[in-house]
Amino acid sequence: MSRTNPYVDYARMDALHALQEPRTGSPFEMSFILLSQVKELLFRMVHLEVDQARARLREDRGEAACRALSRAVRSQRVLIGCWESMNAMPADEFLVFRDALGEASGTQSFMYRLLEFTLGNRDTAMVRSADLTAFPELRAELARPSLYDEALRYLARSGLPVPERLTEREPSAPYTADEDVERVWLTVYRDPRGHRSAYDLAERLLEVAYQFSHWRAAHLLVVERMLGGKRGSGGSDGAAWLRTINEHRFFPELWTMRSLL
Repeated sequence: MSRTNPYVDYARMDALHALQEPRTGSPFEMSFILLSQVKELLFRMVHLEVDQARARLREDRGEAACRALSRAVRSQRVLIGCWESMNAMPADEFLVFRDALGEASGTQSFMYRLLEFTLGNRDTAMVRSADLTAFPELRAELARPSLYDEALRYLARSGLPVPERLTEREPSAPYTADEDVERVWLTVYRDPRGHRSAYDLAERLLEVAYQFSHWRAAHLLVVERMLGGKRGSGGSDGAAWLRTINEHRFFPELWTMRSLL
């Protein structure tokens, strides 16, 4: 007679714990795999909320969009905490199993890239063509407006002067900062009471962007502590490459506008 456990059966916990297959005898490799899988699931959690926020903006439900973004931020903070756990791994212990990774790298995570695409960073040079084929969700995402695209459309429908060239732009094209959008956000911040919904959205968007940049910065510090100046396992320049992408900011005008307030 088979015995079942409702909790295990519902969430497939048995299958979850069967997924880890270390290639060395190092206990730190198991920790590395577990943390990598936790991060992957959290990317999906953040994406779920960001996608919800985008849908609510399309429906002109600004408050609901803000609630979804606030939930995303909570998961982002847990993501940042993952680097604290990874940071406990001694560099010499990491080197015991690093070669077992081969060319595998966290930069190849399609869920991480899907999250970046959804937020608005649509740099396809960062994605292997094979991944666009293997993970059709990536290609499909490029065909729909990003969260920031929907935010700008929401502002335009609210009566703010967002240029039509931006509300009707090709969604797959990378977004570049625009002075007209900067002036729109400046208008909102100079009269937050008169533009309450737009102001609240701006603050939630900026918090999501802040947490994302915080995550990247923590990633850089952990890599520097564990690898120094070594090349990344996926062929990147390691810490040097991470320093470059740390300069990127989602929703750029929300950052630069502050210089004008």
